[in-house]
Amino acid sequence: MNSFSKFISTLFGIGYFPKAPGTMGTAFAAVLYYIFIQLGWENGWHFLAATLALALVSVFFITKAEKDLGHDAGSIVIDELIGYFIAVMFLPQNLVVVVSAFILFRIFDIFKPEPVNVLQKLPAGWGVMVDDIMAGIYANVVLQILVRVLPQIFS
Repeated sequence: MNSFSKFISTLFGIGYFPKAPGTMGTAFAAVLYYIFIQLGWENGWHFLAATLALALVSVFFITKAEKDLGHDAGSIVIDELIGYFIAVMFLPQNLVVVVSAFILFRIFDIFKPEPVNVLQKLPAGWGVMVDDIMAGIYANVVLQILVRVLPQIFS
């Protein structure tokens, strides 16, 4: 079960990328989300429910994987997928939002403003997951404001 947990937690091995694995995990999430847009999937309440369910299941896998990889190991990047999906929630579904969410999520995930840095200290897989969820929320709030202030850019 531990090797399967590592496979899931590293987002199918993407987390083993030698440079910037978190950025690579987020890029994978952005590409996957863009494919969802092309398939006509909505980013509404069903998407939120699926994302939160995946987050809960992922905490289990992360907790198991941390036993081999270490706490909040850089190779654990499934949390980037969840955080990015939170960042695009309930926003227009277009390339400008996809790219803007990528940039903002990475900024908040890297610099970890309060309380992101505190949430990271939660035990087991919770700290790994919740800090990225909070970074995703920050990115989403900024984008929600930008979409309303600059609708010509984001529509």
